[in-house]
Amino acid sequence: MIRFPWRILTFLLVATFLPRLTIAQQVKASAQKYQTVENVLYRDGNDLTEYMTERCRLDVYYPGHVRQFPTVVWFHGGGLKAGKRSVPEELTEQGIAVVAVNYRLHPNVKSPAYIEDAAAAVAWTLKNIQNYGGSAKRVFVSGHSAGGYLTSMIGLDKRWLAPHGIDADQIAGLIPFSGHTITHFTIRAERGIDGKQPIIDDMAPLFHIRRDAPPLLLITGDRELELLGRYEENAYLWRMMQVVGHPDTELFELEGFNHSQMAEPAHPLLLRFVQKISSGVANP
Repeated sequence: MIRFPWRILTFLLVATFLPRLTIAQQVKASAQKYQTVENVLYRDGNDLTEYMTERCRLDVYYPGHVRQFPTVVWFHGGGLKAGKRSVPEELTEQGIAVVAVNYRLHPNVKSPAYIEDAAAAVAWTLKNIQNYGGSAKRVFVSGHSAGGYLTSMIGLDKRWLAPHGIDADQIAGLIPFSGHTITHFTIRAERGIDGKQPIIDDMAPLFHIRRDAPPLLLITGDRELELLGRYEENAYLWRMMQVVGHPDTELFELEGFNHSQMAEPAHPLLLRFVQKISSGVANP
């Protein structure tokens, strides 16, 4: 577990990921090299509802000048009740693709619809990213808050990707930002359980700890500024992954940043993690 002051993190990491070009050159090169395909429907079949057709969409932002690039599937936050897809600015022009995903929201749907959508989006990415020049062996999953919860659930509990013919271990790495590791508070509310009553059942990432899971990078804000116990939840997941012998789980606490603020300083850690894992993956 590591507590990381943001100023030191910035000094060490930013230069690693920014091209050695002037700002004007970067803008010009970016316009030429990076492309976005928008509003892709990631679910199929004859039983799609109007709401599924509306919400089950994603955008693919990718580098047209790179091949076999890593991809980050990014799930937005919002408590499973709000939010919309976007590509985090800190992940643009970094030689990676970002697949930004919308999913259905409470109260229009209830659990496990959110997780089913997340799994469908990841399955779509694993099956289609090669069409854009990316590597299916370098697909990472990440998201903030509710997006972090979805990340952990579909990566640790294999039952969600299995209907798509995907083994969760095909994911190159999981990077939840300040996500619940207990059962999500919105799912608890659907059952009439108060948000201050913690539950660990099969809808909790902690329920699905396993030593053979993909590499896992847990990042939270300051434990004194985070939402109810969010750091401690992640610390418990980190500890239990050590107990079961998982070889690659890290935990970072970003001092001085609350729940909503922690995403921006977490992105350099994500990029370093993606670079580390991707460098060890052989091209097809």
